[in-house]
Amino acid sequence: MIRKHIIASGLVQGVYYRDTCRAEARRHGVAGWVRNRTDGTVEAVFEGDEDAVERLVRWARQGPDRARVQGVEVEAEEPEGLAGFEVRATGG
Repeated sequence: MIRKHIIASGLVQGVYYRDTCRAEARRHGVAGWVRNRTDGTVEAVFEGDEDAVERLVRWARQGPDRARVQGVEVEAEEPEGLAGFEVRATGG
């Protein structure tokens, strides 16, 4: 199991990024969360099988159809054993 913490920038709010991210995570069996940040970026944590988490990181670089992702910062972290995937309230 691995964990990746990402911050996506560009046109990533108001384009169904969070909802689509949640659907992709559930489809690939990845746990974690996603939220908008007050600076206009989107932050997410992905935990799970290495291949599945890497698929989500690749998806994050593209996002949903209406998004225009300019960059994604990716940081490896220690897994916490999260279960499920949720959209969290805006923060950070």
